[in-house]
Amino acid sequence: MKPISLTRYLIEEQHAGRINADLRLLIEVVARACKTISIAIGKGALGGVLGDAGSPGAASMNIQGEAQKKLDVLSNDILLEANAWGGHLAGLASEEMDHSQPIPDAFQRGNYLLLFDPLDGSSNIDVNISVGTIFSVLRCPDDVTAPGDEHFLQPGNTQVCAGYTTYGPSTMLVLTVGHGTHVFTLDREIGSFMMTRRDVQVPAETKEFAVNMSNQRFWEAPMQRYVDDLLQGKQGPRGKDFNMRWVASMVADVHRIITRGGIFSYPLDSKCRDKGGKLRLMYEANPMAFIIEQAGGAASTGRQRMLDVQPTGLHQRVPVFLGSRDEVEQAVRYHREHDAES
Repeated sequence: MKPISLTRYLIEEQHAGRINADLRLLIEVVARACKTISIAIGKGALGGVLGDAGSPGAASMNIQGEAQKKLDVLSNDILLEANAWGGHLAGLASEEMDHSQPIPDAFQRGNYLLLFDPLDGSSNIDVNISVGTIFSVLRCPDDVTAPGDEHFLQPGNTQVCAGYTTYGPSTMLVLTVGHGTHVFTLDREIGSFMMTRRDVQVPAETKEFAVNMSNQRFWEAPMQRYVDDLLQGKQGPRGKDFNMRWVASMVADVHRIITRGGIFSYPLDSKCRDKGGKLRLMYEANPMAFIIEQAGGAASTGRQRMLDVQPTGLHQRVPVFLGSRDEVEQAVRYHREHDAES
């Protein structure tokens, strides 16, 4: 396949009537911001961007109660500034901010809402492991001129666009506008994202799973049984050997699944039960579910299709199972059977 630029791809989608000009320009603004973040990450210690944000000995904390890295704050600021004045947004929300933010009155407003996790997996920054940016685009309700948090609380099946950028050996953008999932690689010499895979398809079956095994003792019974059966391999009820991979950066783990299949799980456990789960529905689970489903995969909470969950809060958390369709259904089956027996 001869690579085409992200700009050309988006223009072709616009000409085909699948997106409008405002959405095309919005995606390009986000992509440019991600290129800026990529440059900052690439400088690492040379750019003075490693380590915790805040004063020495007193790390800055985000709304999630997590210590912020300097690059968390920098990435958030880059995305906020880039999208404030473009004229394509009515409002935006970040995992790093308590509440959503309407576009300032000084700037033209558009008809979209942008949600983003500016730097997913930031705990890996200081050890030079891949991190990423995740984003989701929703339509702003027609009669709303100053959107508040409540206007972002739309189920994932209403997303018009979702994507992530992974900052690794190469910087890659994975994108869907609801017509397949496509991969773009940043050509650093010309500064453009170029399409390197079109219409990605996640294999329906897999022998690979990603989960944080250190949490095993906190899992619910159906998750305990599911992973125990995986670990028994050919001698167990699944009849085949599985490999486990875990990066602790959702973007990196999901990108591996986009590339070669697998299942990513962050189940409900006793440590996060009172919060509803570990991962954020609006900033992580929904955009990744949209991307995975558009690539032929599946995404679930273990008990419900992810994209059908009705959000109740901007920072709501959920259990996550996503990846190869048949394996996600297996994980769901363990939960369904356990609930039926209870």
